[in-house]
Amino acid sequence: MSSLLNAIKSSSIVHLCFAISYFTSGLVINLMQCILFLCIKPFNKRLFRTLLYYLCYSFHCQLVAIGEWWSGSVLKIYISKEDLAKAGTEHALLIMNHTYETDWLFGWMFCEKVGVLGNCKAYAKKVISYIPTIGWSWKFAEFVFLERSFDKDREIITKQLNEIFDYPDPAWLLLNAEGTRFTQSKHAASVKFAQERGMTVLKHHLIPRTKGFTASLPVLKKKCPAIMDVQLVFSEDEKVKPTIINLLRGKSITGHIYLRRVSMSEVPEDEEQAAQWLHDLYVRKDKLQASFHETGDYFKGNDITPIEPITIPRRLSSVLNWIVWMIIAMLPILYLLFSMIVSGNIFYILSGVFVLVSFHLLYNYAIGMSKISKASNYGSKKVEKKD
Repeated sequence: MSSLLNAIKSSSIVHLCFAISYFTSGLVINLMQCILFLCIKPFNKRLFRTLLYYLCYSFHCQLVAIGEWWSGSVLKIYISKEDLAKAGTEHALLIMNHTYETDWLFGWMFCEKVGVLGNCKAYAKKVISYIPTIGWSWKFAEFVFLERSFDKDREIITKQLNEIFDYPDPAWLLLNAEGTRFTQSKHAASVKFAQERGMTVLKHHLIPRTKGFTASLPVLKKKCPAIMDVQLVFSEDEKVKPTIINLLRGKSITGHIYLRRVSMSEVPEDEEQAAQWLHDLYVRKDKLQASFHETGDYFKGNDITPIEPITIPRRLSSVLNWIVWMIIAMLPILYLLFSMIVSGNIFYILSGVFVLVSFHLLYNYAIGMSKISKASNYGSKKVEKKD
């Protein structure tokens, strides 16, 4: 029985069904978002955003369900009781490390547990807004899309943050201040940059980019009461690496997430001082991650009050939502393909086979690209240790 279950979880056909279901559900949700945008938002913005919350939740938590229910992955949470009580009750800016392929998903897992997954926003590249399903969904949800031109981006940031923090319910805005995911080549460039400017060199992070943060402060200071300092680490000793492919194959991954609430009033008003504050925050984050990798604990060797990790039970709502979308999306498609293949019409048979083969080739291509990405991140760390 166990071997059969492992075979099912490793099946590329099953993974292909997941992908088709997610894409199809995304298009349906995009259509519903568009209807709300045209028919509800001009007359009742509050109602639009309330309904939008459930659509975004329905879309995002399908991936949470794959992480928690399909793969059985676990999130160990290090947070004080006081900060946990406030989590999900107020607007917040999340500042999180961007080290792993799946760090965003484990962040979503925590957001789902505290009830803000449907109101999660982020700073993102403008090109993402043109991508069907995920990009379109984020566009309707008023994400902050940047053009990489600071003069334009400053105006965009001011406008969009005012929109986001005008939401009727708590909204969380994610800022990956490093700007990109950690790799050894990017880290080498970051170290050189820091050394040339007399800055503290970071071992496990890239030097944070401060312009977006400081440009956001005028609005944040007025409308956002808190910053959530978020640090996510996966043990280097784990046999199962934190990749999307391993999650799809049903392999359990354990993430360790540290969260600390910081009052927005602690951030200096002055732009240069605020930039230094952000850099100091990353120095602290670097010490936390170094401690975890060296001792298996965030707090050993750091002057930080130890916190015992907790696990919040996974919720039925995520897996029920996922199952419903799988049924809605897959039954009509499977019925159509089956009808084409058994129709006896050579044109329909060839069309059905062509569709299946195309999907299979696309899936294999995605798997190959993921392996290349994984090798570039994990292989380089082994070389570093050898040196």
